[in-house]
Amino acid sequence: MPAVPEVRAAPDRLPYRKRACVVLRHAFGLSERETARVLGISAGTVKSQTSRGIAELERLLTEVRRSPRARWPRRAP
Repeated sequence: MPAVPEVRAAPDRLPYRKRACVVLRHAFGLSERETARVLGISAGTVKSQTSRGIAELERLLTEVRRSPRARWPRRAP
């Protein structure tokens, strides 16, 4: 299982729009419609970016779990 620092750093590895959609939907509990309004994009884009973002997070964390010594640099904002 990935360590806390890797889990916390994983969203930083996502591109801005995916990260924003995942955080607004799952950390802040906004609906697709609310997230779309905040970001100025369509609800369909929120849905697809959230889905792709979650899939990418799962892939990243699976890589870390398979290689517990793996670390990645924090992505610049």
